[in-house]
Amino acid sequence: MRHVHIPVQRVAGAARTSAMPARGLRDKARWYLPAAVTADLIGVGVPVGLVFEAAQQARPLFCALGAALAWTGVQLMRRRYAGRALGESRGVLPVLHDWLILIGVLAVARVLTGENTPRLSALGALVPALLVTVACHKLTYRHLSAARREAQAVSRVLVVGEPDAAESVIGHLAARTDHPYVVVGVVPVGPGGLDSGVPVAARLGSATAQSPNGDSAAVLGAVAAHRADLVLVAPGARLAGERLRRISWALHDAGLELAVFPGLVEVSVKRLETLSAGGLAILRVAPPVSRGMQPLLKSVLDRAGAALGLVLLSPAFLAMVLAIRCGSRGPAFYRQRRIGRDGVPFVMWKFRTMVVDADARKAELSGANENDGLMFKMRRDPRVTRVGRLLRRTSMDELPQLINVVAGNMSLVGPRPPLPEEVAEYDEVELRRLAVRPGMTGLWQISGRSDLSWDETIQLDLQYVDNWSFTSDVDVMGRTLRAVVDGRGAY
Repeated sequence: MRHVHIPVQRVAGAARTSAMPARGLRDKARWYLPAAVTADLIGVGVPVGLVFEAAQQARPLFCALGAALAWTGVQLMRRRYAGRALGESRGVLPVLHDWLILIGVLAVARVLTGENTPRLSALGALVPALLVTVACHKLTYRHLSAARREAQAVSRVLVVGEPDAAESVIGHLAARTDHPYVVVGVVPVGPGGLDSGVPVAARLGSATAQSPNGDSAAVLGAVAAHRADLVLVAPGARLAGERLRRISWALHDAGLELAVFPGLVEVSVKRLETLSAGGLAILRVAPPVSRGMQPLLKSVLDRAGAALGLVLLSPAFLAMVLAIRCGSRGPAFYRQRRIGRDGVPFVMWKFRTMVVDADARKAELSGANENDGLMFKMRRDPRVTRVGRLLRRTSMDELPQLINVVAGNMSLVGPRPPLPEEVAEYDEVELRRLAVRPGMTGLWQISGRSDLSWDETIQLDLQYVDNWSFTSDVDVMGRTLRAVVDGRGAY
């Protein structure tokens, strides 16, 4: 990984570093940008050219070029080619948003130029743009994720704050790999030990009325020594107000970035709003969505989608019933008591994947539990039948839960429905996952399913409960198909 040394010319004043790091693409693969631009040009230009040629449009090449340039222009205006955005996780919905903007732009161009290709044909020619752009994004995201697991294409972070706050930030960042930050040093404020093992680059005094030049010199020296790209501050009683303001001046005068950790975790940026009151920078946190049109849309989508699914999948249901009955003795369906929203119990339906006396044999297998929490999971559970392994691998054993969705006990998307004995052991934090209806799929399924630890499962469920939106449900359902095909963590 290539680094740029940042020589500090002056501590205070309007100084600039003599060698600024090129942000964004500095550590990312150079092919990300040309790959994204090429995919966007081809994804629109080729289909539009072919469709307009087939429709005997007078200038198909001109129209194809105009549509391709319009798509790349929309992406450029939306900052999709910025170094910070390339390769980062976006999901399908932002691409769909950009695509709808493209349709609006081309609709105006159609009126201005008098182009008369049939509307449905013209619209169909733009669909490949969605698919090609999403595919290119997935390719770069996979490559970037692999690079970051090897500590490449990362931002080197210097954490500044009181020891306990700094340790909390370092631990949280170290526990996850879905971000670009690697902590290379820490500047504790005041006395106190640190157990994270991160090098202590400097230490600021505990008194708030420190010498401005002393604080700034210590932080800038630590940045230069550890070649940090970003200074992340965890504010506290000893580091706030005027003291933090002066440090920010020094960092910005040196051309360095400053970020402030507000103490919030697992809060979607969609719920955050910056305000100013009397010179104070205020971060407003909107409450989770629980009323209004979005919950109504979710309810309609749940029941209508589940009912349609039951009708369309009825032949597959019959085939699976026959396979289960022929593979082992016992009923084809398995009913189990689960806990739903607000702690209300319900009977959940599944296709039977185990032998009929599986529940009675669970106690004798308790010592082989591979999950570190309240759930029971075995990668090679001897109670699972041959047909059951296939159903679990493809997640088809979950399909009868569509009955629960129609009945209103479950949702298409939500936390995993827990067992009563699990809920009996819940603490106050874990009980919050019961604030919404459980789902057939959710963040836990698209993030590893049974491979997740108990803490990771709880964190994903709480993240869903606190940050739910209708669009996030649509995104999860789209990503579920890929998780089912991949099969990771399904056993």
